[in-house]
Amino acid sequence: MVSFGSREHASMHLQLLMAMLRNPGSTGTLLPSSRALANTMANAAAGADLVIELGAGTGPVTDALLDKLPDVPLIAVELQPSLAHRLQRRYPDVDVRQASAKEVVDELIDYPGKIVLVSSLPFRSLPEHVAIETAHSLCRFLAHKPDRKLVQFTYHPRAPFPAPRLLRWKRTAVVWRNTPPAGIWELRADSRTT
Repeated sequence: MVSFGSREHASMHLQLLMAMLRNPGSTGTLLPSSRALANTMANAAAGADLVIELGAGTGPVTDALLDKLPDVPLIAVELQPSLAHRLQRRYPDVDVRQASAKEVVDELIDYPGKIVLVSSLPFRSLPEHVAIETAHSLCRFLAHKPDRKLVQFTYHPRAPFPAPRLLRWKRTAVVWRNTPPAGIWELRADSRTT
């Protein structure tokens, strides 16, 4: 696992600040996810055949996924070019894609196996049309095969976005050791309708 030394933290903060200045709507925070939050999200992906990390940013969740699920293929998705290039340099064995979450999940909709989407996407700060299009694609991806799920964190007390009738949100944890505290939510096929 990559160490979070003070130089690494300073670099992560600087990368997030630069990303926010370039594109404030697609960067949800100036602080990287805490190790506690990253580990909780990675633990929620246990049992996956493939993990797709959406909004990989500076890589704290990527670190946790590689540490906790070392034998599971990982696709790290990051829209912002500078952050995507940094991820690719830092994790040369990870399939890093500089693309939107929508593009990647639409492309992989027929991919076989149990897929877990692990998302740090800032739905409440994205431009409204981007948030709606992205949520629609994620829901279509999840509904395509019932053993898929989305693990999403949010700083708000309610679900990250409305779910269609065949899917259901469930809050599974609150990580207090994060600034600010974050709720972990899972979205998957509603067992009452399957």
